[in-house]
Amino acid sequence: MPEEDSMRNVYALGAVSFFTDVSSEMVFSLLPVFILGLPGGNRALLGLIEGTAEALSYGLRAVSGYFSDRFRKRKAIVLTGYALSNVVKPLFAVASTALDAFVIRVADRVGKGVRTAPRDALISESVPGGRRGTAFGVHRALDQLGAILGPVIASAAMLALGMTARDVFWLSLIPGTAALIVILFFVQERAGGAGGEFRPLEGLRGVLTADFSRLLLVVGLFSLGAFNFSFVLLNAGEFGVGAPLIPIVYAVVNVTHTAIAIPAGALSDRIGKEKVLVMGYGVFLASALLIKFSPRGLPAAYLIAAVFGLYMGVVETVQRALVPGYAGPGLRGTAYGVYYLVVGSAFFVANSVVGALWELYGSMAASLYSVASSTIAIAAMVVFLTKRANRNREGQA
Repeated sequence: MPEEDSMRNVYALGAVSFFTDVSSEMVFSLLPVFILGLPGGNRALLGLIEGTAEALSYGLRAVSGYFSDRFRKRKAIVLTGYALSNVVKPLFAVASTALDAFVIRVADRVGKGVRTAPRDALISESVPGGRRGTAFGVHRALDQLGAILGPVIASAAMLALGMTARDVFWLSLIPGTAALIVILFFVQERAGGAGGEFRPLEGLRGVLTADFSRLLLVVGLFSLGAFNFSFVLLNAGEFGVGAPLIPIVYAVVNVTHTAIAIPAGALSDRIGKEKVLVMGYGVFLASALLIKFSPRGLPAAYLIAAVFGLYMGVVETVQRALVPGYAGPGLRGTAYGVYYLVVGSAFFVANSVVGALWELYGSMAASLYSVASSTIAIAAMVVFLTKRANRNREGQA
């Protein structure tokens, strides 16, 4: 397959993610402060909302990944997931309690859970194996360009046009609709015909090799302390950033995320994806340390956002390019699903614990928890890589 043809689907799916992220980040850049302002809203509840939503999202990726392998029809599942998310996000405009926000946030993450594993499998099947890191880097960069534009639009709409957060939520429906149009007319199916006699337990046994199981253990350890962007935005508010400018903090996260995505993907193709992943873990550790030790103020708030964005760009690019190396072509959707199930379960713990610690004891206690878990995960990844290298040398002897 010519390189230009093989990348066409990657660019189309990147455009889908671009428009979806414009829509999503218009909403999510305002959401933490919005939820705290609703009746019943507090930091612990914010952590529970984010943890539950992310855990459900990641858990559903296992289910959708399995079905996309079973029926070999990934595009229809991808379309369903994007449609659900893009329809429900504007409904934050009518939320009157924290419970309303919880339900809408969970419904949005259900959409993400449905689409992600089949979409990642579709990207991996659109390019040769030696180009996967670059392909996922290109997709991540396009995705994050939308994530940069979304918060800027939200902030501009509030500052220049006098819109409220609820007005911005309704406005997010426009780019969300554009994403669905791109899927319908430009994304092509790559998985081929029906998958025949695909059985869940056989698929799991085929995926859960010794090395993949060890990798999942390391990833799970890291994810137990990996809080999401909401706490970076919460931290910015505590460091003195005003509510209309919180979306700009989120834009900084997404700028560095975008800037590092393609270089991280290309580097992972050259030196190994696991090595670059552990570098990403180190960058997260740096962001957690900055929350604890930085002097409070606007420069520190933006610096923490920039470092956190680098972590997201490295890890979210490389982990998606990493999974196909542990599974055959007929099991990639399942492998992505299992991977995301482990990550999502751990993220539920991470965001719930970080939110509770932040509410009860402040940001320093929360950041110390994340520092400890990421340090353990980095050490575990180094051991994993060392033992695998030793086994490879013994096998070649």
